[in-house]
Amino acid sequence: MTSVKQGFKHNIGLQVVIAMVIGAVVGVLMGADASVFAPLGAIFIHLITMLVVPLVAVSIISGAANLGASPSAGKVGFGTIAFFMITSAIAVLLAIFLGELFKPGLGVDTSAVSSMFANTYADKGEVAGVFDTILAMIPTNIFESLNSSNILQIIVFCMFFGIAITKVGVERAKPFLAGITTIIDAFVWMINKVMIIAPIGVFGLMADAVGTFGFDVLGIIVKLVMVFLLAIIIFGFIVYPLMVKFLSDVPVKDFISKMKKPQAVALSTASSMATLPVTMEVCEEELQVKNSVASFVLPLGATINMSGNAIYYGLVAVFFAQMFGVELSMGAYVAIIFTSTIGAIGQAGVPGPSFLVVAVLLAAGIPIEGLPLLFALDRIFDMIRTALNITGDAVCAVIMNKLVQE
Repeated sequence: MTSVKQGFKHNIGLQVVIAMVIGAVVGVLMGADASVFAPLGAIFIHLITMLVVPLVAVSIISGAANLGASPSAGKVGFGTIAFFMITSAIAVLLAIFLGELFKPGLGVDTSAVSSMFANTYADKGEVAGVFDTILAMIPTNIFESLNSSNILQIIVFCMFFGIAITKVGVERAKPFLAGITTIIDAFVWMINKVMIIAPIGVFGLMADAVGTFGFDVLGIIVKLVMVFLLAIIIFGFIVYPLMVKFLSDVPVKDFISKMKKPQAVALSTASSMATLPVTMEVCEEELQVKNSVASFVLPLGATINMSGNAIYYGLVAVFFAQMFGVELSMGAYVAIIFTSTIGAIGQAGVPGPSFLVVAVLLAAGIPIEGLPLLFALDRIFDMIRTALNITGDAVCAVIMNKLVQE
């Protein structure tokens, strides 16, 4: 009995899952009044977000410096970007296939919620061009980027700076890298302390989310939600595990088991960035991913790897096309795949309504009036797709780790 108690005391992942369930029940019972618990979640999010930007900065510098000193640097960099792009494209294709197979938008009765329809989101559908995206990634003032938490600009600068450190000479770089390692260890300590209150924060987040948004709209789009969950399950428990099995040295069972903790945090926070410290800890400490790989791949993945979002965009596009009776051409399908895949780059890994879906719908010529119907439940969708996003980050990390070892 004592060992069971001790095991539960140190099993943050199990505590978080239990807190999520209790929070959801409280949210259902209390309704909007459950917002009284919102400050608990806000405190947890603020504490963990406080560590994200400095942790990303020092981790990327350390990872780039260590990778820059090895012949595998180019392979890891190219392999990481290619992995994220390919998996996002596959995710969109899977979503479109399931959407056309189960047709969640056919026969949807929206008469009860037609008042929610609006065309106010049309101006939020812009996706930057290729050159605009590249320019936006390059900071003109790194301190301003740090102040505004522009993660992509921080990553670009820190990668460049980390590689530069390796070019000044091994002996001169040693003290600096030793200091960076010490700082990272200090951040790990801070993260462990913050995670002690994770169950309390998760309880507050879930109670507030369920109590505020409720499930009134769920009955109308229940088929969409079910197909979305099916796509997430297929990608998370079939596609990604197959990649782990054939492309890494980590046993699939171990990977699935170890990822429960960051997935639980991702579900509760709906933020890849807020989950990043936990994902890094699990990858390095439990999945034995080298620090140089984890500190390069994971922060980058938390920013640009959005396979869960890609599934959402593709499925929503098919859903609204069916709901409004729009016949999708091959060109429309290509537009959905391209916009969903490319548009995810640079999208912040933070919770909130995703307006990139507007761009996807506009690109395919699909009406956007019904979007408020989904935004009412965006927090629920966001929680689920974020859990898949961070799983993809970890899959890429274990694959790149094997590449470095070889």
